[in-house]
Amino acid sequence: MSEYDNVCRGSLKLKGVSDHKIKKKKKRKDKDKELDKYLQSLAETPGTSEQQPAQRADTRTKAEIAFEKRKEKKMAQQILERATKSHKERIVEFNQHLDNLTEHFDIPKVSWTK
Repeated sequence: MSEYDNVCRGSLKLKGVSDHKIKKKKKRKDKDKELDKYLQSLAETPGTSEQQPAQRADTRTKAEIAFEKRKEKKMAQQILERATKSHKERIVEFNQHLDNLTEHFDIPKVSWTK
């Protein structure tokens, strides 16, 4: 009698899982129906999209409104600053920045033969 006489042979049988193969459901029709509904809602909304901003009341606080204004102003300044520099000026500035970095960020040599 060997050590392996008591071993169960065959596939594992798990609790709660049937032996039948799982059949995948086709959801193509559901996706087509959802797509049709979405396209219909888009076709109906052009007239209503113009009316919605007029109906909504501004519920933001004074601080939120001030923040938005400052944010827009800062974005406009950044755009103007970027527009005034040419590509060559940006490259020169970037190279100067890389020169100012410490050698800690340099890639170390791998080969000693060169």
